[in-house]
Amino acid sequence: MMPTSEQPRNAVDPEQRLDYSAAPERVPLRWPGGARVALWVAPNIEHYEYLPQKIRVRDPWPRMPHPDILGYGLRDYGNRVGVWRLMELFDRYRLPVTVSLSMAVLDMYPDIAEAMLLRDWEFMSHGLYNTRYHWGLDEDDERAAIAQCQDIHRAFVGRGLPGWFSPAASNTLRTPDLVAEAGIAYLCDLYHDDQPTPIRVRSGELFSLPYSMEINDSIAWRRGQEAAAFAQKICDEFDVLYAEGATHGKVMNIAVHPFIMGQPHRIDHLARALEYVLSHSGVWCATGSAIVDHYREHCREHCRDHHRALPQALPAATAVSRGPGDPEP
Repeated sequence: MMPTSEQPRNAVDPEQRLDYSAAPERVPLRWPGGARVALWVAPNIEHYEYLPQKIRVRDPWPRMPHPDILGYGLRDYGNRVGVWRLMELFDRYRLPVTVSLSMAVLDMYPDIAEAMLLRDWEFMSHGLYNTRYHWGLDEDDERAAIAQCQDIHRAFVGRGLPGWFSPAASNTLRTPDLVAEAGIAYLCDLYHDDQPTPIRVRSGELFSLPYSMEINDSIAWRRGQEAAAFAQKICDEFDVLYAEGATHGKVMNIAVHPFIMGQPHRIDHLARALEYVLSHSGVWCATGSAIVDHYREHCREHCRDHHRALPQALPAATAVSRGPGDPEP
């Protein structure tokens, strides 16, 4: 069992951030053009350090004593080869893309950076490296880590980050507050709903954008699931959300990794799943920002449903993280 941290005074639990809202009782959520499903595709384009500087709660290379040449090489394949297959596939379907990005990629892999910028892909920060976990960071250090990612994004894109997904999902109890404080609009560290959700934070405004740990090739890969089964899971997920979306608009996320779905024996399975989803009318393909912007501007009544029971203000949080879960998305 992974170690866990005790919850200190003034910790801000999810119960304080998110009101319970029963899905059937909500005000119907409507997407542009009457779409049933807002689809956003999130390739995780990451860098893993060969020899991480510091390992806190979890070892990023647990298979064997460092260095793990096989584990590193597989991920390096993603940035050398797999990412280009994904780009070609997304180009084929003219998909808007929101990259879950290790921000160091922009400096370390200029060819990838140029190709993403040329395509006008949106970047949400996935931390600096996917081996620099945020568990155990104090507030100042976590704030500085978020600011570093903001600075890199501004230097390359000319504006602030739109979204945040903690590296390897290593969020702390204060992450939502610090992300909102940094002026970031949406957070992907919560996996609790099929619709956007407002998050109560110390100051500012923050929305949870549904990111999937189910339609996620990393989780499927760790479970030994074949690519054909993963592609079928995409179709099955879509069928249910599409049916429900006739009355309550839903969000569907497809999270992939170049070193997994970018493999030659997997890429065509992903293509067939996308072909199936996009063959339906009423699918709004969007970036994370577009979904959140529409929700903020047009769905205030739906938004209020989520805040009925929440306190009006949160305490100044001094919490450290709980223990990590098992996925490394």
